[in-house]
Amino acid sequence: MSRILVLVLMISTYALASSGAAEHAGTDILQRTVNFAIFTALIWYLIAEPVKNYFVGRSKGIADELKKVQEKLNESILNKKEALAKISEAEKFAEALKVSSKKENKILNDKIMLQCETDLEILSKHQVSLKKFDERKMVRQVVVDVLDKVLSQSSKGFDKESMVSVILKKVA
Repeated sequence: MSRILVLVLMISTYALASSGAAEHAGTDILQRTVNFAIFTALIWYLIAEPVKNYFVGRSKGIADELKKVQEKLNESILNKKEALAKISEAEKFAEALKVSSKKENKILNDKIMLQCETDLEILSKHQVSLKKFDERKMVRQVVVDVLDKVLSQSSKGFDKESMVSVILKKVA
């Protein structure tokens, strides 16, 4: 039906179009106006719907893109908040770790110092026992030497005075 109407309007445009400008010199304004109106109506009829659809689709596409961008923005804001929360949690963990490591350091330091003191006491006792052992060894050696000399001199004449002199020589 619309195609027939368009065909009739096109034919009427040719029919009403002014062909003799010389006959009617100033009276063709009405025909030209009608022709312009018909031409405008035809153009409007033919391209109005596709143009409307294009702009409606374009508006819808822009709205969809804007909605996607808004969703991404909200998601990035949420991710930022989560990241800040994780950073805060990590800082708290780092502070707790610092405190605990200081405590562990003090405990280990105390253990090491106690072990060192114990080792020093053990070394000191060991040194004292070595000193006593060396003194006894030295005394035994002196006694052995004195006895050897006394026994070697026993053939000459052994009295108290010679024994005292040998012991004094060894002790000095």
